[in-house]
Amino acid sequence: MNRDNPKVTVLMPAYNAAKYIVEAIRSVLEQSFTDFELLIINDGSTDDTEKIIRSFKDQRIVLVSQENKGIAAALNAGLNIARAGYIARFDADDICYPNRLKIQYDFMTAYPQYSVIGAAVDYADADGHYIFTHHPEGHLNEEIQQLKYTICPFIHSSVFYKKEVIVNNGGYNEHAYTYEDHFLWVNILKNEMACNLSQPLIKVRLNPESVSIDGKWHTRKFRSIKYSTLKARRITESEGKELQQISGKRYSPKVKEGAYYALCGKKFLLNNYQPERARSNVVKAISLSPFRLDNYLLYTISYFPERFIAWLHNAISNDQTQKLQQS
Repeated sequence: MNRDNPKVTVLMPAYNAAKYIVEAIRSVLEQSFTDFELLIINDGSTDDTEKIIRSFKDQRIVLVSQENKGIAAALNAGLNIARAGYIARFDADDICYPNRLKIQYDFMTAYPQYSVIGAAVDYADADGHYIFTHHPEGHLNEEIQQLKYTICPFIHSSVFYKKEVIVNNGGYNEHAYTYEDHFLWVNILKNEMACNLSQPLIKVRLNPESVSIDGKWHTRKFRSIKYSTLKARRITESEGKELQQISGKRYSPKVKEGAYYALCGKKFLLNNYQPERARSNVVKAISLSPFRLDNYLLYTISYFPERFIAWLHNAISNDQTQKLQQS
C-alpha cells in the first residue's frame, strides 16, 4: 500500500460512539482488501471516542477531530481530506464483513460506468443480535432509476462511490437534517449509474443513540418538509433550521430509546417472525412512550398468526404506497 495514495478511503464519521467503535474499527482493519485509509472524523465527541480511536496503532487510520457540526458536515470535511478516488461509507456503530471492500472495489473497477454501489445489509440490535436482512428496493440501475423519490435507494453505510462524482455535485447538503444521503441520491442519480449488490456486506446496528429513527416517529411537519424537499430536489436554509428545531424538541434520548425498541419489535415481528422477542421490545417502547397507540396495536397483533400479520402488513404498505404516489 502507498500510504499517500491509497486506493480506497473508508469514511467514518463518529460522534459519542465509544460503546461500539472498537468493533467497527476492527472490522475495517481486518478486511481482505488492505489498500485503504480509514478516515475517522470525530465530530465533537464528549465521551471516550477519541481516546479509543487513538488506542489503535494501525498506520492506515487517519483521525481528524472537529467541533460538533453534524454528520453531513463531518462527511463533507472527510471528502475534502480523503486521498483516495473511491469512498467506502461506514458508520461507527456498524460492522464490515471481511470481503466488503474487495467485492465493491473489484466491481467498481470492472464496471467503471457505475458511480455508486450499494448492497444488501444485515440488521442487528444494540447487542449485535441478528434481526433481519434488508434487500434494497432496486438492484439494477434501471430499477433504481424508477424508484419513487420517497424511497431511499441505498443503506448509507453500505455505499461505495466515486469521490469526484459526489464532490462535483456539492457533497452532502447540510440542511437536509437526518436524510442528507437520501437528498444526495435524488440529486445525482438522474445523471449517474448505480446498482445494489444482493449480497449483505455489512451489519447495521440499530441502537438508541442513532440519529436515524423509524420514520413514523417523525412529526407530520418533519415528514412534510422532508418529502417536499426531496421532490423538489431543493432545500433552503430556513427549512433546514426548522427540521433541526423540530428534532431538537421531539427527539430526546427517551424518545430515541422508545423509537429503537418499537422498531426492533416491529422488525422481529414482520421481518423475522419472533413474536416473543417482538413483545419484549414493544413492552419497553410502551413503558417509555405510554401514549403512542401504535405500540399497543403492535403488541396486540403479535398474538395473531404469522400469515395474518404478513397479509395485514402488505395491505397497509400498499395503501401507504398509493397515498405517496398520489401526493
